[in-house]
Amino acid sequence: MTVVVVESPAKAKTINKYLGKDFTVLASFGHVRDLPAKDGSVRPDEDFAMEWEIDSRSAPKVKAIADALKDHDTLILATDPDREGEAISWHLLEALTKRRALKDKTVKRVAFNAITKSAVQDALANPRDVDMELVDAYLARRALDYLVGFTLSPVLWRKLPGARSAGRVQSVALRLITEREGEIERFTPQEYWSIEADVRADGSDLFRARLSQFDGKKITRLSIGDEQTARAAEAAVKSADFTVAAVEAKPTKRNPPAPFTTSTLQQEASRKLGFDAQRTMRVAQRLYEGIDIGGETTGLITYMRTDGVSMDGSAIHQARKAIGERYGEEYVPDVPRAYSSKAKNAQEAHEAIRPTSFLRHPSSLRLEADQARLYELIWKRAVASQMESARLERTTIDLEADGGKLALRATGSVVTFDGFFALYREGLDDDADEDGEARLPAVKQGASAKAAQTFTEQHFTQPPPRYTEATLVKKMEELGIGRPSTYASVLSVLRDRDYVRMEDKRFVPEDKGRVVIAFLENFFTRYVEYDFTADLEDQLDKVSAGEMPYKELLRRFWEHFSANVEGIADLRVGQVIDAMNIALAPLIFPAREDGKDARLCPSCNVGTLSLRLGKHGAFVGCSNYPDCRFTRPLGGNGEGQSVIEGDGEIGAHPEHGQMIYLKDGRFGPYLEMKLEGEDKPRRSSLPKGWAPASINLEKAVMLIDLPRQVGPHPDDGEMIEAGLGRYGPFVKHGKTYANLPSIDEVFEIGINRAVTLIEDKKANGGRGRASAEPLKELGEHPDGGPIQVMAGRYGPYVKWAKINATLPKDVTPEAVTLEQAVELINAKAGSAKGKRKAPAKKKTAAAKKPAATKTAASKAKAGSK
Repeated sequence: MTVVVVESPAKAKTINKYLGKDFTVLASFGHVRDLPAKDGSVRPDEDFAMEWEIDSRSAPKVKAIADALKDHDTLILATDPDREGEAISWHLLEALTKRRALKDKTVKRVAFNAITKSAVQDALANPRDVDMELVDAYLARRALDYLVGFTLSPVLWRKLPGARSAGRVQSVALRLITEREGEIERFTPQEYWSIEADVRADGSDLFRARLSQFDGKKITRLSIGDEQTARAAEAAVKSADFTVAAVEAKPTKRNPPAPFTTSTLQQEASRKLGFDAQRTMRVAQRLYEGIDIGGETTGLITYMRTDGVSMDGSAIHQARKAIGERYGEEYVPDVPRAYSSKAKNAQEAHEAIRPTSFLRHPSSLRLEADQARLYELIWKRAVASQMESARLERTTIDLEADGGKLALRATGSVVTFDGFFALYREGLDDDADEDGEARLPAVKQGASAKAAQTFTEQHFTQPPPRYTEATLVKKMEELGIGRPSTYASVLSVLRDRDYVRMEDKRFVPEDKGRVVIAFLENFFTRYVEYDFTADLEDQLDKVSAGEMPYKELLRRFWEHFSANVEGIADLRVGQVIDAMNIALAPLIFPAREDGKDARLCPSCNVGTLSLRLGKHGAFVGCSNYPDCRFTRPLGGNGEGQSVIEGDGEIGAHPEHGQMIYLKDGRFGPYLEMKLEGEDKPRRSSLPKGWAPASINLEKAVMLIDLPRQVGPHPDDGEMIEAGLGRYGPFVKHGKTYANLPSIDEVFEIGINRAVTLIEDKKANGGRGRASAEPLKELGEHPDGGPIQVMAGRYGPYVKWAKINATLPKDVTPEAVTLEQAVELINAKAGSAKGKRKAPAKKKTAAAKKPAATKTAASKAKAGSK
């Protein structure tokens, strides 16, 4: 009899069907132990001893496994086939050994790259020991992250009030985002002009050509920088008699991209599907764990955390067969394609992400919308990787006049064989033109040509674009920063800490994030350098390869890091601010239009502007405070005042003429305005996500004037209002309230949508539409029955049977996984049982006496020390 331990209940349920009655399959629900979030969990002075703790949610899982082993003689650890999976197996061994549950038991480690019956059976036939080199790499990484977080974060809290914490990889990712923002702010647009013409050569069809030579000089994109030169070139092209000087047709090939890795899947899902990294990994997890096909749950893709780009030989054979059947033998290359990763620090121990069977065409499966779209993307990419190259013919026509001093060039391409284009194009819609170039007409060298029409346009160079998730992930991978499997959580942490925000699906650094990075760059330069972080990854790879003891890595790191921390321990906040004023000068002290000193206070013309640090974040303030209360957000233009410690004057209400103040109350920052004739001042809390330093007069007026009248209800004429209340934004009609998804809707919602929300709320007995319809279906509970994500009055929660468990604040409805939901539900169920216990009987005097004796003995012992 054998106990098999996997990570998730969904996987346990599937594998249990494959293995039969002689096996008991249990789920660990991920890691069962972790470092306690306190000082001393990693002790450098004790050769980096690490203190592990089983949390309350994991303890019942470990006990269940230990209990099961009483009646079984073999334990098989079948956690995921990556470093984290290896670490989970090690933690389980350690925890079970402490419980003495492994005495006289056989322990094996297996790993399967796909959850299919054949893959599971093959893995069980080839067991191995826990790979301690991978475990050592995990221990080193976990210790590094702990030491940085618990050593550097307190320094941040002391020196930068309002800052939260600094992670090893998150800080470097944040630096990339803030550096790009700095490039955008420093960017100066450059004017340039383009000259093109529609040309006809000896009666041919018109074709578009661009200026390539003017006045004997080669023309590049930025060569013509003013209108006068552009118009002169345009006139020359219009009047010139051109001759076709050369016609060149050159065949080219495009090879298909490799199958997906974790990183490239996240990038392509972002570009083609609009998924963020977390959403991609969540959907991929479901595809890996499988769906029901013919009464049997089967994994649809191989493991989705991998840096490898190779595919199993049998999978390649199956893909080539599918290509021949669907597209014809001419689409199957003579030799199977082989790929190797170009990514820095790539770990190629596992296959690329591919379908477990290429015979399962996306159209043959009934999947949820997100699953269907991601599976189709994975299937197409994997199949295309084994298809024949696309063949194109690229044609160039050169036209000359005035002895070669004036020239035009036309380029075009045509696909002569579509190859893998028939199925997939990276970064493009599958029906898009590859280059957007037109087919050129057939012309002969020496033919005469004339411009039929010219097109002269002014352009300006554009700043580099902000990072999307796809481009940031690609950049991090290129630099060797972090591991692709952790990118989703790294980027999520930056958003959760309010260091960045998303605008049009691009990262924009918040002022708080820019201040933190400026601090780290000034005082912990080495630890946010890209090369240093990448070198740490190289060393971690050496640990996993058995080429370096993990404690040697930790000693090298700690020696310099701890000395750096000690070196700034006595640094005064004033010194930090002086350094920040210099580092952030382009942001916080923009040039003034009147040419005066950018740091001279525009309000009192006496004080000096400087960065100021408050508990709600950083802002710019006048040194002449409290006589001068001028403040503004970082990056402000000096026109709108903002918050300062104490009561900040935002400005006078344009209609009432009364001052609006930003204050700090028991429940956080709020706005206040006192009107004559009203007993109580008007007040409004700041909505979630609105930082105090961002509040200007326009925003303050919008909030202080709430509730807003949307319009009369068509049934009774009673006014519908939109406002911000204790439970968030809402619309109200009479005594009926309906929640709104965001504060923006309070100011934008129209009468039609407001009426719909109100009526939906009434139709559901006052409980609201969200309570009747789940936000998300997560799947089946291990004990049966669906688990759903619901929206409630006090926030989102997960529901199973009669148990409702509120989601933690750091978990969004979109991000919650089935495993997390089961844990929350089980914890809530256990808590409910505890509450229903009968109250303990009161102790008698006799019962109390030994306790008192014990207390006295304890005191006596303490006093003797």
